[in-house]
Amino acid sequence: MTVIEFPTSDRATGDELREQVREAARRARGAAAELAQATRGTKDALLHAMADELVKRAPEVLEANERDVAAARESGTAEAMIDRLSLSTGRIEAMADGLRTVAGLPDPVGEVLRGQVLPNGVQLRQVRVPLGVVGIVYEGRPNVTVDAAGLTLKSGNAALLRGSSSAEASNTALVAVLRDVVAEHGLPADSVQLLPCHDRASVHHLITARGLVDVVIPRGGAGLISAVVEQSTVPAIETGVGNCHVYVDSSAEIDVALRILLNSKARRPSVCNAAETFLVHADIAEEFLPRAIAELGEAGVTVHGDERVVAVGGANVVPVTDEDWDTEYLSLDIAAAVVDSMPAAIEHIREHGSGHTEAIVTSDVRSAQQFTAQVDAAAVMVNASTAFTDGGEFGMGAEIGISTQKLHARGPMGLPELTSTKWIAHGDGHVRPGSAPAKPGS
Repeated sequence: MTVIEFPTSDRATGDELREQVREAARRARGAAAELAQATRGTKDALLHAMADELVKRAPEVLEANERDVAAARESGTAEAMIDRLSLSTGRIEAMADGLRTVAGLPDPVGEVLRGQVLPNGVQLRQVRVPLGVVGIVYEGRPNVTVDAAGLTLKSGNAALLRGSSSAEASNTALVAVLRDVVAEHGLPADSVQLLPCHDRASVHHLITARGLVDVVIPRGGAGLISAVVEQSTVPAIETGVGNCHVYVDSSAEIDVALRILLNSKARRPSVCNAAETFLVHADIAEEFLPRAIAELGEAGVTVHGDERVVAVGGANVVPVTDEDWDTEYLSLDIAAAVVDSMPAAIEHIREHGSGHTEAIVTSDVRSAQQFTAQVDAAAVMVNASTAFTDGGEFGMGAEIGISTQKLHARGPMGLPELTSTKWIAHGDGHVRPGSAPAKPGS
């Protein structure tokens, strides 16, 4: 894993950048205070208007994106990363549809989670409230700009977006559209802000702006996520890498398993819910592997197999290395192994998985129950592709990220995950009984 450090600077330019980030955070705090009071009707109208304006102004966004893609190709960026960076009319329309879906979801702000009247008559309730100022650090995916803005606004939060320099033109164009719409609807334009992206120190200044930024969420590779989580003084929600597995059980239907494996790997290999390893029970390997290797090959996927997989696939399989088991390829590559039992498959996943998404293909109900009970991951699929771990597919409209940690949120993070709670107590002159204060001189 590449370790990323976010440098600080004692130079005047470094101090200026720090103040620039902190001033953006101050403006965001003011905006967040207004957003927290916005009604659902106001926020939903805003999201629908954002969606319409994105589609209307798609040509200027695509022109900006073309500049980013051209620069990425010129610098030798891998095709998987270029795919993440690239926009199209269809992808812009999908982003707009995501905003409309979010607009149609219930507003979490104000939802009462618990409530009761205490024996003394005090009325007590726990309600959802916005987090406040949410910083999002992400790499090379302009769609995150729109998803993050839509989800933070609907949940009453202000967003500080720190995208990568590779997507600067795209993100700048998208944020310009969003800010224009926000201002037209009478809300602070600073509800959505794009931070400088050419100096890594801007990330450091964001994640150490404790007291100004309420939470930071990193989205990207393992190095970025680890660096933000380890170096942040602002509370951070860890969104993990996706070293996802597909386990083909001895009772699996071959055609079903092939369909799920191909979709999990080849549908879109550059995303975190793509499968990076498949495990096959020894009892079905002789029948399954030849077809799987052939069909993966037709899809352009290179299989990195253990000795038993190589024995079946021959020249069509690359020998696996120890590093391959822990690699999030994000490309048309997949590791493969034959296992002698389900416990062996679960142990392999426990050792090498990232806690993102794991899948089993089986016709045995008990096998499915054992797998879901023993595999520790944010999402576990039974006879379904790993590609379903997605905020949109889960009915969230979009997602701010997929959390692999166990505190506050786990799995795709939608609207409720972008809120905290507040306890509200209503009394009628109630005071808590206790010892009387000591009298002076006693």
